[in-house]
Amino acid sequence: MPVPYHRRRTFAIISHPDAGKTTLTEKLLVAGGAIHLAGAVKARGEARRARSDWMKIEQERGISVTSSVMTFDYKGLLFNLLDTPGHEDFSEDTYRTLTAVDSAIMVIDAARGIESQTRKLFEVCRLRDIPIVTFINKVDREGRDPFELLDQIQDELQLDIAPRVWPIGMGGLFAGCYDMTSNVFMTTEKSASGNSDTRIEMSGPEDARLDARVDAAVLAQARESMELAAVGYNEFNPDDYRNGHLSPVIFGSALRDYGIESLLDLIAEYAPPPRPSPADARTVRPDEKPVSGFVFKVQANMDKNHRDRIAFLRLCSGQFKRGMKLRQVRTGKDVMVHSPIIFMAQDREIAEEAGAGDVIGIPNHGSIRVGDTFTEGETLRFTGLPVFAPEILRRVRLKDMTRIKQLRQALQDLSEEGLIQVFKPDVGTDWIIGAIGQLQLDVVKDRALNEYKVELDFEPTSYSTARWLKTDNEKALNSFIRSNLTSVMTDRDGDPVYLAPSAWELKFKVDNNEDIAFLKTKELE
Repeated sequence: MPVPYHRRRTFAIISHPDAGKTTLTEKLLVAGGAIHLAGAVKARGEARRARSDWMKIEQERGISVTSSVMTFDYKGLLFNLLDTPGHEDFSEDTYRTLTAVDSAIMVIDAARGIESQTRKLFEVCRLRDIPIVTFINKVDREGRDPFELLDQIQDELQLDIAPRVWPIGMGGLFAGCYDMTSNVFMTTEKSASGNSDTRIEMSGPEDARLDARVDAAVLAQARESMELAAVGYNEFNPDDYRNGHLSPVIFGSALRDYGIESLLDLIAEYAPPPRPSPADARTVRPDEKPVSGFVFKVQANMDKNHRDRIAFLRLCSGQFKRGMKLRQVRTGKDVMVHSPIIFMAQDREIAEEAGAGDVIGIPNHGSIRVGDTFTEGETLRFTGLPVFAPEILRRVRLKDMTRIKQLRQALQDLSEEGLIQVFKPDVGTDWIIGAIGQLQLDVVKDRALNEYKVELDFEPTSYSTARWLKTDNEKALNSFIRSNLTSVMTDRDGDPVYLAPSAWELKFKVDNNEDIAFLKTKELE
């Protein structure tokens, strides 16, 4: 029997780099029975490489730069965990991934508090009213006072909070975590630095059994703190959480398994099932019978042996079955989905069926793009998947001109994935690529070499920013293009883009071309 849509939970993890997102991802998978040993806690070499980070540059640098999808069962529910890039240079990829989830876990380092990337990603969630659970990580290390961390969340993010799991001591005095809702004490029977392996049901924070296990001074402070937290912050209200107005807070340690089960239980019980999805013609409900969905990511060459391209499709409605024929709305063509894939990081298997809220992979040879909508025939387009004006513009230089065909293929594939933007001039032969940050350029060079055998480099350009040109006045647009031949290029969709040499020049062009809109963002179609 297929799992009904209301028993699905599709969520992402957002954080600043080094807050512990990859470790938390893997511990959730271990707790959910999806894997047996987390790569982040193995010793060294191959074993240190996280299972959700499969790209060569990710393994070498210990960062996540792509979005992985992991599916597992937990307590009769089907969980779809979308792991997002932690590095800010890949915020655009993360933004698009967040369009495909129904809730999120926000990871905060107990020593650092809220950091810049966390704040940016939180704002993206707020724009979409995505419910957020806060996981304050690394409480087994020295960190800020719990109340200071809670007040920072409440004040800086303007978000009501409801503490649920509290640390008993921190850093060198850490003795475990106490679940204030279920009155369960999580601790270890091993050394003081051991992983959580013991759960003890208590009558409450005053239970005498705590006195036998925790240093008197540490316990006295923890009891007082829990009492203050219970009265000083909001009570947990499921509706406020699902509407994005309140965040339940769990203190824990991903590395040592503290708070993991509490986090999974919270997602299972309270996180929303698949929500309605906005489209240009109407809003699509998850309980509708016809299948529909949108592509939020395309990944090329996940398997080097097959040089494949996988389109990640978030299903918004209906019950998909293997072999179904779906309409690709952008092209108007029907696509027979013979070998849909479900993911377990880099492991994959054929999906016989899937439902609203699930993410499936569609193998293809370059015919599917980020932003594509698929339906059983209805002409509609899911909205809200943007592309942003790049902050870095570089000219591509090919070291071996006999590899021009391979370069063209590499740039096309990587732009359709959404990793970079590629602009082609009407005059000249040089490609210009646009990126958010330097790390994207490093990834392009690495992947071009490893996957396409193309050695390339980048040169500075005279351009400082880009804007999409949009107007109903075709004559005005053609006149502008003729006057700015070396600065107007086309993107992957053939849309005109103005590359401005400076902010002053951009303002001058905007002021003197009132019939043309110069856009910072473009919605993918």
